[in-house]
Amino acid sequence: MKLTHIDDHGKARMVDISPKPPMHREAVAAGKIILAPATLELLQQNRLQKGDVLAVARVAAIQGGKKTAELIPLCHPLPIHQLDVQFRVVADGVEITARAVSEGKTGIEMEALTAVSIAALTIYDMCKAVDRNMIIGAIALLEKSKHEIHG
Repeated sequence: MKLTHIDDHGKARMVDISPKPPMHREAVAAGKIILAPATLELLQQNRLQKGDVLAVARVAAIQGGKKTAELIPLCHPLPIHQLDVQFRVVADGVEITARAVSEGKTGIEMEALTAVSIAALTIYDMCKAVDRNMIIGAIALLEKSKHEIHG
């Protein structure tokens, strides 16, 4: 398997996507942040000092997803038509899911993964005053699809 971001001399490069046709593309990514039970209780009761953690994390995730090409050096900037971020509070933390939609020449999975990562980091930032043992992990691409644009 050949890596597309490596040239014939082993150097990093940005892939030329100009010959590719635009396609409708979607990606879903997920991750989790593990919190102490007391922290989770404060989060659910909206009693953390910095405010509504999940509302702020959702906005941060959307902003982060939109800035993916600025953060990941070889990513192409993409028009993002939707970036939906959802949270599910579970017994040991918060599960995060991001769904990104675009019509472009390359995939949108990096935007979905970035959104999940930024959401988790924002939750960490907003809860760190009461919990220094949080664990961010299990960030993965769950789905990726593309199909022709019919107009």
